[in-house]
Amino acid sequence: MKICVLIKQVPDTDSVIKISSDQISIEMEGLTLTTNESDSYALEEALLLKEDQGGEVTVLSLGGESCQQVLKDALAKGADKAIHLDDDDYKDLDILSAAKVMVNVLKDKEFDILFSGLQSDDIGNAQLGLILAELLDTSHASLVMGTEILDEKTIKVKQELEGGWFQWSELDLPASITIQSGLNKPRYASLRGIMMMKRKPLESIKVSELNLENTTSKSSVNKLYIPQKTKETVFIQGTADQVVDGLLEKLTNDIKVL
Repeated sequence: MKICVLIKQVPDTDSVIKISSDQISIEMEGLTLTTNESDSYALEEALLLKEDQGGEVTVLSLGGESCQQVLKDALAKGADKAIHLDDDDYKDLDILSAAKVMVNVLKDKEFDILFSGLQSDDIGNAQLGLILAELLDTSHASLVMGTEILDEKTIKVKQELEGGWFQWSELDLPASITIQSGLNKPRYASLRGIMMMKRKPLESIKVSELNLENTTSKSSVNKLYIPQKTKETVFIQGTADQVVDGLLEKLTNDIKVL
């Protein structure tokens, strides 16, 4: 069983995020970066399947040099190999172009399962797994809360539906599966895992050296800003009748809900 897990490096949710003076980016200095939350659950699910079925787990990340840290963290937790698609301008790629960059490498690897987190904590477009399934011509399931290998050609997945309902579906392998947070308990790296990580392969591929002419496009940011607070507290004073009349006047003329 060959499994690939897509991992993205994102700002830690506890970090203080500041907008740069150019108002089109955030300040990276002093910002703590970590593995995207739902990707951590995707990695754990891959490692559990490997322990149950055998095989190997490869992790892949697209980004600048700093994202090698999340790959090393994944190797320390039990992944066997890592692939770094090195591109300092990856944040400017639209999601379709980012998927095409990954497909350029994934198409020849013949993975049985491609795991990705449901969405990233920074952009949150929740489209990558579906686009990769289309480009690689594989089956796909999203909002997955459980997996079970039936045989060498079939995987059973538990999907979350609206209203707290779930359904089980069977997919032909290979499959692209997007994982919802909470389906397992991500492990910590052990001291032994950290030591073994240093001997595991981490392949770095320059995106600029791939044959991607006329297949990628970039998005642009016009402005980043913090919404201005416009709420106002109004105190209505007077007798009970005056308060009632004042409240009715506000609801009718200002808020216009009556």
